[in-house]
Amino acid sequence: MLIAFNKPYGVLCQFTDRSVPSRPTLAGFGLPPGVYAAGRLDHDSEGLLLLTDDGALAHRITDPRHKLAKIYRVQVEGEPRPEQLDALRRGVELNDGTTLPAQAKAIDAPALWPRDPPVRFRKTVPDAWLELVIHEGRNRQVRRMTAAVGLPTLRLVRVAIGDWRLDDLAPGAWRECRVR
Repeated sequence: MLIAFNKPYGVLCQFTDRSVPSRPTLAGFGLPPGVYAAGRLDHDSEGLLLLTDDGALAHRITDPRHKLAKIYRVQVEGEPRPEQLDALRRGVELNDGTTLPAQAKAIDAPALWPRDPPVRFRKTVPDAWLELVIHEGRNRQVRRMTAAVGLPTLRLVRVAIGDWRLDDLAPGAWRECRVR
């Protein structure tokens, strides 16, 4: 079984949280029993999370050797300059090594659900949206990449993993997916 779940902001990608019992977890969304997350999204990131009860499938989804594309919509602080986008496209030096090259482009603000709490707005600091496509899954990688080029992330939404897409799935909702 493979489940596509639209993880809301502030939800932990596990079913229990021993450190902060009041924090929302996957347990609150009526997911089928026996599934677990194939990969992660930070609690302050939103969007597509795949869950499965099949260990081999989870491995195929998460193993970097399979290089499944992960597509993100990223709201950043600042206006991206061509050299910043080029740096993302070449690969960014992080404290755990250089990232693989990403596909990166500026996009119009996507039609997304409102975030709760909303992203802070400052009249004196512009923001912009990027689409980033990466083939790795390092800890907080997209946030670290945008920060490294001088564009701190304000909002991060994963919209696709490989052929699986978020489409019109509402935050907190899930659906069963076909596995090829």
